[in-house]
Amino acid sequence: MQLSLHTDYALRVLMALAASDEQLSVEWIARHYGISRNHLAKVAQGLQAEGYVVTFRGRGGGMRLARDARDINVGDVVRRFESLDGFISCMPGGGGCAIDGACGLKPALGGAIAAFLAYLDRFSLAAITTKPKKLMRRLEEEAPPTAS
Repeated sequence: MQLSLHTDYALRVLMALAASDEQLSVEWIARHYGISRNHLAKVAQGLQAEGYVVTFRGRGGGMRLARDARDINVGDVVRRFESLDGFISCMPGGGGCAIDGACGLKPALGGAIAAFLAYLDRFSLAAITTKPKKLMRRLEEEAPPTAS
């Protein structure tokens, strides 16, 4: 299983914000992670819409966590940003399957996804950002080239 870039970036933004004592701009985060500013702006909008971040416009603008990192659940973030319905064609949102209902793949994969999410539910954003100073030092080191 592979998370989409949208979910990956959402988790990275949240981790950077959890590690920082200051609000961070989309530009700063994109530059330091070496990812597309435009793509990250869409992720930031989604994080704001879901209530994970508060944004500030204008000069000196940026974003910060809307609540304490201990109150942000990693499993919840993945559920909100990842489309897991169409994981395989026989699941809701998939394209359909000729043998749907005649095999055991659907319940097996459904159980695997449920177990994956249940495991992620055990972690808060604070729990995955255990070394905030080290995380910020790594981000502030030489920034990788930004993807277009």
